[in-house]
Amino acid sequence: MKESETKQAPISETTQAPISETAQEPMTETMQVPMTVGFDGKRAVRNGTGLGNYSRYAIDTLSRHYPALQLNVYASGGPGRLLLTPANANMHIVAPAGLIGRRLPGLWRLDGMARQAADDGAAVFHGLSNELPADSGALPSVVTVHDVIWRRYPRDYKFIDRKLYDAKYGSSMRRADRVIAISECTARDIQSDFGIPAEKIDIIHQGIDPQFGSVDVATVSAVRAKYHLPGRYIAAVGTVQGRKNQLLAVKALRALPLDLHLVIVGRRTDYATQIDDYARRHGLTDRIVWLQGVPFSDLAAIYAGAEVTSYPSRYEGFGLPIAESIACGTPVVAATGSCLEEAGGPGALYVDPDDDEAFAHNVRLITDDSALRARMIAAGQEYAKRFNTATFATETMRSYLRAIESYKQNKR
Repeated sequence: MKESETKQAPISETTQAPISETAQEPMTETMQVPMTVGFDGKRAVRNGTGLGNYSRYAIDTLSRHYPALQLNVYASGGPGRLLLTPANANMHIVAPAGLIGRRLPGLWRLDGMARQAADDGAAVFHGLSNELPADSGALPSVVTVHDVIWRRYPRDYKFIDRKLYDAKYGSSMRRADRVIAISECTARDIQSDFGIPAEKIDIIHQGIDPQFGSVDVATVSAVRAKYHLPGRYIAAVGTVQGRKNQLLAVKALRALPLDLHLVIVGRRTDYATQIDDYARRHGLTDRIVWLQGVPFSDLAAIYAGAEVTSYPSRYEGFGLPIAESIACGTPVVAATGSCLEEAGGPGALYVDPDDDEAFAHNVRLITDDSALRARMIAAGQEYAKRFNTATFATETMRSYLRAIESYKQNKR
């Protein structure tokens, strides 16, 4: 392990001043305007992973912070449980209008959804997951772009899918009046890869759900018992796939105390068999706990019960599990190479994504040096305050108002 390959963000310096979660009021009264916002709700109502979580978070946060808004979530029906439940009177799930929309909901989502939102009086339409309908020009539009992973890790995607994403997402960014990037890294990527001008991009980090800032001991104990978690463990949260690089933490177990386990929380893919094979060959199978289908409400306690969180992903748009973990008071070992320092700041140590020795070394630093651990916890929790719901809501509303103004100017 090289000295230069173990990095920690400065504890005394951050890139922006943290904003307290208690700052719940919007910044200006003029932003409490009564208007209707339309959303592409497909992933909000059906998707249980990252894009769905973001979509639900955005809709719910805006609903709570701006009660004067009317939030129309456009989504087709069909079998299966809806994952979005309107929590407030200003949030509504809207089905396709007309015979074509009801019979061909996929076509309606591609071309028809935005016109329906405009007919319903929406002042702006928000594509929450990288894309906009072809008819988005019917009203001002905003698109949130999460990452360009299919370009950075093409081997994880079929050729036809990569070409489709280039065309569909690129067109959406160019047609949108404003583009929301979820991180500085994503903003740089869409500028370099798609030529989107910086002045059109609003960088808005997703806020952390308040549950990650207040986990009591009783809840941690209950969740530990529910999943039969070991006494000492490293938490690894995220879909089990090659890019997420969970194998690095598995390799590091060989150099870590025998009573320290790895709890992997996430959907298994083919990559999981590589982890199984490696663990079996090296006698590590009994030190790995696999959890799938864990409800969102249990994640905070899983982070809080861990000694360290592992997140050595090779590429992310942001790396929300890192921010969630440091908010819970659990330091992280993450990878260099994309944007993870942006998510973890001084609450994490950073290593090369192929250096399992450095990973193990940093886990030992955090678990064995109580003074370092205490500094990282305090600095990490302070850093995490910037990822709050009030800031997310306010900045998203500002993006909407900019989109409306840009649309008006372009129509003149």
